[in-house]
Amino acid sequence: MRRLRVPPLLICFGFSIVAGLPWLCSAARMSSPPEQRLSLWYRRPARQWVEALPVGNGRLGAMVFGGIERERIQFNEDTVWTGAPHDYAHPGAWRYLPKLRQLLWAGQQRAAEELAMVHFMSIPLRQMEYQPCGDLYLEFPGHEAQRVEAYRRDLNLDTAIVTTQYRLDGVEYRREVFASHPRQVLVVHLSSSEPGALRFRVRLQPAHEGGLVQVSPSGNLRMQGRVPGGAIRYEAELRLRLDGGKGLANGDALEVEGAHRATLLLAVATNFRNFRDVSADPHERNRATLDAAGAMSYEVLRDEHIRDHQRLFRRVSLDLGTSSGSQLETDERIRQFRPEADPELIVLLFQYGRYLLIASSRLPGQPANLQGLWNDQLKPPWGSKYTVNINTEMNYWPAEVTNLAECHLPLFRALAEVAESGERTAWEHYRARGWVLHHNFDLWRGPAPINHSNHGIWPTGGAWLCQHLWEHYLFEGDLAFLRDQAYPLMKGAALFFLDTLVEDPRRWWLISGPSNSPENGGLVMGPTMDHQIIRHLFAQVIAASEILGVDAPLRKRLEWARSRIAPNQIGRLGQLQEWLEDIDDPNNRHRHVSHLWGLHPGWEITPFGTPELFAAARRSLEFRGDGGTGWSMAWKVNFWARFLDGDRALRLLTNLLQPAWESVPGSREPRGGVYQNLFDAHPPFQIDGNFGATAGIAEMLLQSHDPYARPDTISDVLKGHSAYLHLLPALPKAWVEGRVSGLRARGGFEVDLEWSGGRLQRARVKSLLGRRVRIRYRDREITLETRAGELYRLGPELQVLR
Repeated sequence: MRRLRVPPLLICFGFSIVAGLPWLCSAARMSSPPEQRLSLWYRRPARQWVEALPVGNGRLGAMVFGGIERERIQFNEDTVWTGAPHDYAHPGAWRYLPKLRQLLWAGQQRAAEELAMVHFMSIPLRQMEYQPCGDLYLEFPGHEAQRVEAYRRDLNLDTAIVTTQYRLDGVEYRREVFASHPRQVLVVHLSSSEPGALRFRVRLQPAHEGGLVQVSPSGNLRMQGRVPGGAIRYEAELRLRLDGGKGLANGDALEVEGAHRATLLLAVATNFRNFRDVSADPHERNRATLDAAGAMSYEVLRDEHIRDHQRLFRRVSLDLGTSSGSQLETDERIRQFRPEADPELIVLLFQYGRYLLIASSRLPGQPANLQGLWNDQLKPPWGSKYTVNINTEMNYWPAEVTNLAECHLPLFRALAEVAESGERTAWEHYRARGWVLHHNFDLWRGPAPINHSNHGIWPTGGAWLCQHLWEHYLFEGDLAFLRDQAYPLMKGAALFFLDTLVEDPRRWWLISGPSNSPENGGLVMGPTMDHQIIRHLFAQVIAASEILGVDAPLRKRLEWARSRIAPNQIGRLGQLQEWLEDIDDPNNRHRHVSHLWGLHPGWEITPFGTPELFAAARRSLEFRGDGGTGWSMAWKVNFWARFLDGDRALRLLTNLLQPAWESVPGSREPRGGVYQNLFDAHPPFQIDGNFGATAGIAEMLLQSHDPYARPDTISDVLKGHSAYLHLLPALPKAWVEGRVSGLRARGGFEVDLEWSGGRLQRARVKSLLGRRVRIRYRDREITLETRAGELYRLGPELQVLR
């Protein structure tokens, strides 16, 4: 054991004496329970990972267990992945493309899938996996759980701080944990009501075998690790600051005795620069990060963090009425949930999705993956990658409408990188211009088809993600973004489909293929979802080229090709067909409802523009039922909101808010729902359902796609010269009174709404871009010519109030 003496007013061996606020301030905070309406809280520590509470700054994330004798804080850094820079394309795959189409047209699906497995798939067949980084352990001798009183742990969504507090032998102990985005560190602060009462041990443990932990010459605790068989090296470095007491180095741990307060700063970095370059120095990155954060007191770090978080989080507020549910622990509240009795749990779910997006998707970090930012497994479900046949897109549905546009930016940066590698895949697999992305990508931006030909060959992933670029423009109106970032990517995706659409030998239509209706029905030609996405992509590029005044010849070519794409079809059961052939099974309860993409998130199937297709889409959704995995139920919330059926949307939200950790009576199968910490359950955990639920709740309250749009006019609608707001389009009967503020709408509008007795009372519409807008509530419509920066107040009949 090495005793580290810390002279007063001197920083030495990584420990520093800092002046703190008197305990009176901390005690005052401790005696006032956190604001519970926006808190997840519990009376015992987490026993499983899905009970722990998440914090994150977009790059560095952690799960806080709130232990008593031993606290575990499991952490991730978003570039810790298996693998290395790699080209996934299969050279010469294009030579087999005509044969694949020929086999599929001849009805020989199995032969086509077998041929594709050999000659058309990614090399290697699987992509790489997101990894945990390590664990931070705090051990408290003598803090036996059975002796503790007044235990509580909570996550306050408004401050983005996890707090653990309890009383032992008359002493109040408190821990606060947050991930600072401005300083890029994980911060852990410990305090006690009695000076000198803090005594604990600090350890770091790497997630992978062969790692090294040691106390550095400066007294910091340093962890080094490497992902086996891959290129990623990572380091974590912890700096400890004490108010009172002394610090000791004991082997590969730090020990603290007799402290009043302690602050731990954890910096984590890897050698990753970009998907082609792993030459960075994680040690130098951590040193610079700790030097900057270490110059600030805990109070300054905390206040800066809260201001930074609330700048985003407080843009939107939602009130659906009060309930007694907030007096229950969150897991018990989920067990007892009834929508009419606890509307505040729906508010908590809504704001939790926004919280998780802020925590998992901010520059300079990577986009939110299948688990957002949080993963404790070396073999996570589905690799915790970016699955783009629904899941990654769902992660970002709340970004624009719930006023978190900045959180979209990591996705756009990744998409630009995927397009680079996607150019080679487009050429090697299709001999096509532009770029392509199939149904997954990873840190190394692999765009080729993976896993199995019956679901991996799906070439419209990039086209779907291009919708997010266009939506960002529609909400923000940023011409520079459209010109410099969005349009080049959208154009490249469109060029790919101009080269790969083929004529159906039985009809004059242009169709996609080989492809699949995601994960349902195997390899086919011309699934409905493909055609909806491609039509929308072409319309976006047509509209953008007109706005920017570029590429007139390309525009004409796209208009011609778009008019020939196979249309939506209504089948024998009155349903929207999922495939070219009328083979839909009404008993199919598949989790994907891909052929309804044109209803949501697309908008070529609308209530007044295409009433027959609208009715057919509803028929299809009724066949699929109200069950499903967590994210599937979240998508159905959005579907029913687009169907203007608030009660059915609320039913799906209620299904989603079921305790996934409890089995369904009479069934041995796990069910979708949420875990104790409100994480969405596929099962297992996938974060997309959290984001989809948040987006669906917003969609119930405000819609800004045009309900008069039709597939043949959508490019005109998309030019954005005017906008459309539909107020309270799917308000459930159970939400009798409420208010929402800060929602965003296409065309550059910010909207506040208040209702009572199930009817609109007042609306505030702020115009950010000065566009003309049609506003609808129930059967009433008005049109306003707006000016940028002006606020418009409307009454219950949409009358303009002065």
